[in-house]
Amino acid sequence: MAESATQSLGYEPIHPGSGRPERPGPLKRIGGAIAALGVLLAKLGAQAKALILLLPKLKLLTTFGSAVVSIAAYALIWGFPFAAGFVALLFLHELGHVIQLRREGVKASAPMFIPFLGAVIAAKSIGRDAAAEARVGLAGPVLGTIASLVPLALWLATGSDFWQALAYIGFFINLLNLLPVLPLDGGRAMAALSPWIWLVGLAALAVLAFFFPNPILFLVLLFGGMESWRRWKLRNTPEGRAYHAIPARTRALVAATYLGLAALLAVGVAETFLSRGIPSG
Repeated sequence: MAESATQSLGYEPIHPGSGRPERPGPLKRIGGAIAALGVLLAKLGAQAKALILLLPKLKLLTTFGSAVVSIAAYALIWGFPFAAGFVALLFLHELGHVIQLRREGVKASAPMFIPFLGAVIAAKSIGRDAAAEARVGLAGPVLGTIASLVPLALWLATGSDFWQALAYIGFFINLLNLLPVLPLDGGRAMAALSPWIWLVGLAALAVLAFFFPNPILFLVLLFGGMESWRRWKLRNTPEGRAYHAIPARTRALVAATYLGLAALLAVGVAETFLSRGIPSG
């Protein structure tokens, strides 16, 4: 028993007459180091595996956490019930983009909310061509409009100003996103029609920002101008021509969807407009 105990501590057994234990030899020291390294790597491997399994939950927590922060921020202005409804409408709008991106074979992140700026998703590309980009761009307003029909129905059923205001804001944010300016959804749809429309959209947005100054409009104008200029320069390159080379039937379908959706949203905004402040619920 004594001998096995001393060996487990890494020493040679005490021989009669030796007077003290002998230090382990070089081979045993190397073997001990290798064994310790193996144990360490095994522990690190287990921790790495646990982290990999946790990543989807972390992404979910990022979406949930950013949504909670946004609700808290908007609640300072509108109160909690309206803020929660507004963030839910934003989520469904962005979810439309995520669903379509994945249908196009593009991996997309879950939505992440940014208070007072909306929400964003991350993706490596927007699709293989302008038609795919248009489908992805229009998918957000389509699902967002369908989501806005829920508070609209509740308003018609109850007459509550709260549901009327929530329907209005839902229609409004989706209509605003249809402005034909990159990187808004309407600008994505225009990729399937003509790059010239981006210039028209930028001019219209500049006029809108002049008469109704707003930080968000200025940010869209800044980033939209840079993105439009970058893509305008690439329009006549072989890659640019291939990207925009889509069938006329597809262009017509995109145009019809865009105009029909914009008209529907404009009617929704007009019919649900409230001249007074947003009710608390």
